[in-house]
Amino acid sequence: MFEDDDRRTPTPRAHVDPGRQARATPPRSIDEVLEITTQLATAMNSVIEGKAAVVRLALTVLLAEGHLLIEDVPGVGKTLLAKTMARAIDCTVRRVQFTPDLLPSDITGVSVFNQDLRSFEFRPGAIFANVVVGDEINRASPKTQSALLECMEESQVTVDGTTYRLPRPFIVMATQNPIEMEGTYPLPEAQRDRFMVRLSMGYPDPRAELQLLTSHGQRSPLDTLRPVTDAATVAGLIEGVRTVYASPAICQYVVDLVTATRESAALRLGASPRAALHLLRASRSNAALSGRDHVLPDDVQQLAIPVLAHRLHPSGQTQMARRSTSDVLTDLLHRVRVPAPRM
Repeated sequence: MFEDDDRRTPTPRAHVDPGRQARATPPRSIDEVLEITTQLATAMNSVIEGKAAVVRLALTVLLAEGHLLIEDVPGVGKTLLAKTMARAIDCTVRRVQFTPDLLPSDITGVSVFNQDLRSFEFRPGAIFANVVVGDEINRASPKTQSALLECMEESQVTVDGTTYRLPRPFIVMATQNPIEMEGTYPLPEAQRDRFMVRLSMGYPDPRAELQLLTSHGQRSPLDTLRPVTDAATVAGLIEGVRTVYASPAICQYVVDLVTATRESAALRLGASPRAALHLLRASRSNAALSGRDHVLPDDVQQLAIPVLAHRLHPSGQTQMARRSTSDVLTDLLHRVRVPAPRM
């Protein structure tokens, strides 16, 4: 049900913090963030044809230390995007194929009694990796989906009363088909809220699709893709992004946006405080990817829909009017006052 690369995926031990060394990595400068992410984007764009905006959004989530949900119809490259990012970074990678018979212990791990030692030993599950690719996550049962809640929020796993830290950096890149597809389960609200961004691949334009037929017709470019950075460097980039300055006015703008979603009559459920935190972190990451050491209102506006839309629930009237949560957010972005630049 899950695949790994034995060469790059060491087995973590109980009570050992795999991310301790990575957390000690000093932050990289904004110039270094821009240089390395440009190399990453170039490598990923060589595989993902005509989707530069999608690649940038995926890198935004990586540097913001969030998790990515890729939702779209089958065959548009959802899994390829996740595998491409995993291949471009020299780190531990595990791929989980979510199926109806997948068990929570397959993901988190299980304690097994060792006859020789006469004691229980922990055997880690597929979640113990820097990059976890969850393929078709909504084909697993809600019980199995819930096994990811602690992992995604706290970067740790608790099994039989013992807590095990996950390596750092840690990102879950999950793909799912639209809920109307046969054999799918809806993601619980708590699960959706832990994904920083939801994006859709969309169909490629005719020129990009023709290029895809040429480049992928005989051999996939993914086979020849080589890593351009490693886990320790990515951890340093993440620390560098945290130094990006967000003014009090920007923070207030984020709060005003999420408050507007809670007060809107078009929505039955507004954005959570976690959503506000994710929006600010993603805005910092977007600023760093643009070579800036400070957040602008434009960063918040660009990411408001990818970060917030999948967490909101439309009211019955909104559904009857065939309006999506993205449509509602677009209206709110026009209504909420944008902080004026300081003179």
